[in-house]
Amino acid sequence: MARPVWTGSISFGLVSVPVKAYTAARDHTVHFNQLERETGARVRHQNVSEQTGDEVERDDIVLGYEVSGGRYVTFERDELDELRPTSTRAIDVQDFVALADVDPIYYQKTYWLGPDGDAAAEPYALLLAAMEDRERVAIGSVVMRNKQYLAAVRPLDGALAMSTMRFADEVVDRATIDEIPDKADEADPKALKLAVQIVDTLTGDWDPEQYHDTFVEELRRIIEAKAEGETIEVEQGDEGGGAKVLDLMEALKASLDASRGDGKAAAPAEKAASKPAAAKEKAPAKKEPAAKKAPAKRAAAKTTTAKKAPAKKKPAAKKKAPAKKQQARKTA
Repeated sequence: MARPVWTGSISFGLVSVPVKAYTAARDHTVHFNQLERETGARVRHQNVSEQTGDEVERDDIVLGYEVSGGRYVTFERDELDELRPTSTRAIDVQDFVALADVDPIYYQKTYWLGPDGDAAAEPYALLLAAMEDRERVAIGSVVMRNKQYLAAVRPLDGALAMSTMRFADEVVDRATIDEIPDKADEADPKALKLAVQIVDTLTGDWDPEQYHDTFVEELRRIIEAKAEGETIEVEQGDEGGGAKVLDLMEALKASLDASRGDGKAAAPAEKAASKPAAAKEKAPAKKEPAAKKAPAKRAAAKTTTAKKAPAKKKPAAKKKAPAKKQQARKTA
């Protein structure tokens, strides 16, 4: 049974809909602890004085904000606790805005909202239906764990979801980044036509299940293998810069042919890419036992051990074309 991380209500005008918030996303990063090599004991971080090198007790630690080089304004922990906003039990809605107008850059962490009790089911469903009908998102403020957030409540997959948001001054204005040009160069009409054709050819429906973090998947596989006592030798990938496009039009044409399924396009595409990039495709081709898996699984096979002999049994001529087609798509 899911445990709510916050309980409160959505309040707008004279309406209040009791809700409970449940975590809607989780971090799949693999976390490690630091261990001493010889003993296997945990190595823990300690509060050590930069001046004396001695460990400092928690009661002797104050918080400091650096206002200039080496000059701090200090606070006791209790002082900051008194300044923190008190957790509220309501998302105070200020506006209902068009869902399409909210740029994803503002979203932070998302929570599912469910009705808090049977009595809240009807107003919850009514608010959901109204927001779906008008394609609106409710923008307001909420305080959770003594921190104030800008929040967006929106209809998502037949339910209400609340996303904490960044405030405007937390989003970096692209105009402040010198490396980004004020005005993009005008595209060459022929190149633009080819680029649009590539985009159209590769256009499909959004399906998040087809995308995989192949690094984490392979890392977990290696962890499981090591836990079972296997010796793992990780292949070193090629280092160097990314693919260098020698001729933009040639690369675009090759990419378009490859996206259409033309196997003949693989050779021009390889010419448009640097040698290190092309070399990376050879490793997966040698490990034919994994060739029938999904593309994500083939990618993960790059870091597997070299101990699987079946790689020598590959039908060389038949497997090179798909690998080159995949490289051609990456070149674009």
